[in-house]
Amino acid sequence: MTPAQETQQVTAWRPPVPGLVEVLHARFTEHRYPMHVHDSWTLLIVDDGAVRYELDRHRRGTPLGTVSLLPPHVPHNGAPATAEGFRKRVLYLDTTQLDTTLIGPAVDAPDLADPLLRDRIARLHTALTLPGEEWEAESRLALVAERLRTHLRPGAPVAPAPRTLAHDLRDLLDAALPAPPTLAEAGRLLHAHPTHLVRAFGAAFGIPPHQYLTARRIDRARRLLLAGQPPAAVATAVGFHDQPHLNRHFRRFLGTTPGRFARSGPPLRAELPGPTGQTSPATDAVLPSPPGHAAPSAAG
Repeated sequence: MTPAQETQQVTAWRPPVPGLVEVLHARFTEHRYPMHVHDSWTLLIVDDGAVRYELDRHRRGTPLGTVSLLPPHVPHNGAPATAEGFRKRVLYLDTTQLDTTLIGPAVDAPDLADPLLRDRIARLHTALTLPGEEWEAESRLALVAERLRTHLRPGAPVAPAPRTLAHDLRDLLDAALPAPPTLAEAGRLLHAHPTHLVRAFGAAFGIPPHQYLTARRIDRARRLLLAGQPPAAVATAVGFHDQPHLNRHFRRFLGTTPGRFARSGPPLRAELPGPTGQTSPATDAVLPSPPGHAAPSAAG
């Protein structure tokens, strides 16, 4: 194992649980995520260290014990906040769990100080490592999603943001993946000069269109790899020129190669360490609700 591999570990799998796109456990000391997007919700807890990141061009961080929820379609990055790095567990939730009307509240307040929510997420991760416990995982996911909605649901309906040229270009890229039109073709379709398209997209989303496109291809590649498809086939299926092209971008985005990512699989241990290194017990504990939230049920 090389020194770089010793300081970063990535484990990922796609569980047979409706509503979950992917589970990712990772430890990084040096890797820095470039600005990217997902089409799913990113639900993150940090067990050791801390992460600093930008979301929608606002600087954020992960104070000890918080839960971070990053919404789909909104660019973000990530890096260790200290030289010691961080260890994290991530769930990628599809929009059956949290719908897109909650994106705005999540952008405004992505870091949630809620001990009960964090405990529920940790127990869900534990259930996801146990073969045959899909019912438990699905039940725990329902409680997690419900708790998240209590944090995010706005008090009054929010008017949708007006459509812009940047939104039209994003929709065009999404609809045409894995082989989107050229920039010149997109300009003709949207009746805009290519330079204006690039500038409008960057101004609206804080990420250039080519980087957005690469991030979407990486997202698709992750799902195909976890479904068992070989990296060479995945590369061309998602729009990369060949496997080395996929490898280069995959390593930049995730700090590992497609092959290692696909082979990582779920952890062998059923119990996962909490923020101070202790393993979580098998039974639920009822923790106090945060101010302004209803008391939890005994189900945990």
